[in-house]
Amino acid sequence: MSTADLTVLALGREGVSASGYIAEIQRRLRKQDRVRFQMHAMGTSLEGTTEDILAVVGELHSVPFEQGVPRVYTVLKLDERRDRPDQTLEDKVRSVEDRLSDER
Repeated sequence: MSTADLTVLALGREGVSASGYIAEIQRRLRKQDRVRFQMHAMGTSLEGTTEDILAVVGELHSVPFEQGVPRVYTVLKLDERRDRPDQTLEDKVRSVEDRLSDER
């Protein structure tokens, strides 16, 4: 199991709002069943096999091009732990929260 953080930036689009192409990216994610995902304020967290994440990211990278944007810059942070293959996004957050609660 791998986890990832994805941000797709449409460069050269008209106006400053990115919500239109981000909404389409989220629609595409809802239609697929290869990776789990969760949108956050600065991108989307993904969870699945490395192969599935990379395939889905390749498809999502194309979304702004399909909407006529001339340039797309995609940032992907990918984390794969082979010593803990079942670690989820929630496990990662819980680990930090547990440490913080120990400080109280």
